[in-house]
Amino acid sequence: MDSQGKPVGRLIKAPENFVDAAGVRQVFAEARSGRRDFIRQAFAAAGAAATAPLALAAADPVSADGGDPHILNLPAHSLGLGQPVATDGYGNPSKFEANVQRRRSPGLTQTTQASVSFAPLQSLFGIVTPSGLHFERHHQGWWDVDPSKHRLMINGSDANLVKTPRVFTMDELMRLPSVSRFHFIECGANTGMEWGNAAVPTCQYTHGMLSCSEFTGVPLRTLFELCGVDYKRGRFVLGEGADGSSMTRTLPMELVESGEVFVAYGQNGEMLRPENGYPLRLVVPGVQGVSWVKYLRRIEVGDKPYGSKDEVLHYADLMPDGRHRQYTSTQECKSVVTTPSGGQVLLDKGYYNITGLAWSGKGKVKRVDVSTDGGRNWRSARLETPLLSKCLSRFNLDWVWNGKPAMIQSRAMDDTGYVQPTYQQLRKVRGSRSIYHNNAVQTWLVQESGEIKNVQLA
Repeated sequence: MDSQGKPVGRLIKAPENFVDAAGVRQVFAEARSGRRDFIRQAFAAAGAAATAPLALAAADPVSADGGDPHILNLPAHSLGLGQPVATDGYGNPSKFEANVQRRRSPGLTQTTQASVSFAPLQSLFGIVTPSGLHFERHHQGWWDVDPSKHRLMINGSDANLVKTPRVFTMDELMRLPSVSRFHFIECGANTGMEWGNAAVPTCQYTHGMLSCSEFTGVPLRTLFELCGVDYKRGRFVLGEGADGSSMTRTLPMELVESGEVFVAYGQNGEMLRPENGYPLRLVVPGVQGVSWVKYLRRIEVGDKPYGSKDEVLHYADLMPDGRHRQYTSTQECKSVVTTPSGGQVLLDKGYYNITGLAWSGKGKVKRVDVSTDGGRNWRSARLETPLLSKCLSRFNLDWVWNGKPAMIQSRAMDDTGYVQPTYQQLRKVRGSRSIYHNNAVQTWLVQESGEIKNVQLA
């Protein structure tokens, strides 16, 4: 699809009868008859062959005594005492949700201490990622640091940049005025395996280096004011972590001056989890996750970029002419359909809710369009509230599957007017050998069997 919405060459040829006219008319009838009627009619059509006794029998299997299967028999959990109030002190998910978990990709890195776990986006609701399912990226393993011994130092690269260098304890930080904000965090390498071709099967592996939480902490600007930072000369900030890799990243001072950057100790109403940087990390909204330095121990103010190993050798964009583009940290507008998505199976024809996530490191998501025919036609999805800046946004769209092949895509736009590109548009500028900052439109192929595969359109 080009910038005018016209189709371009494809790696996968769609059947000639790909677009079902009757189905399209039914979907667009939603706008006239109202969404509730549309859904009701879709389910009624799908279940027209079912009789009332069969429907009841499906809901209530044959009774234990072999009697009439249409007589409701209460299950055990409706007849007796349940479990006592939890004694382990921390709640756990149901045993029936044991398959919803972070997953590592075998062979992605040489050691598990410098690896990734992917969040199960396809199994999540709303916009908040539970702390226990938050994606992980470590460069030398995680630690459970004693907060009573942890310190944060703020200094300058020379004595004139910070008037009063200070060392803060966690107790001192937590006594200062705090803020709580919802933001997404995305690894710069998210979807990186897909630059050349469709490489992994599921949404969890294509886009799962992404999470969203409510973070709580102290604005970095507050700490700088306590230390007397010279904003005129000190135009860059270096964040340094306390883990074995001594992760260091440069930030431009204007991000701090905006008030958006803060040092966080809280996540989703509780303290950070150890694998998420406990007891202190940077929160840099809209910027790739590597800049959200975990186990934060030092912040230095300087007058130029620091050129650390993780911003010169790593997290740089390989361009088609062989050069590397540095300091491209903003995560541009992006979206993905999480259901239906790769690895899932549609069990029958009829109504489905297409749902997914959209985000932008430049501001708010303004609009998401969804296509079920590989980008030939687009419909505007419903954006669910809240719609927050540099935060995940949930979108939904009603869809009736007619049992024929379909190609599901989403395309997001943010409030700056930026539109998520196709692979053709992105590769025209970036080539196909990069790793970082892949925000191209994702395509899921729904096969006639109902099985869904990850594919790419040229």
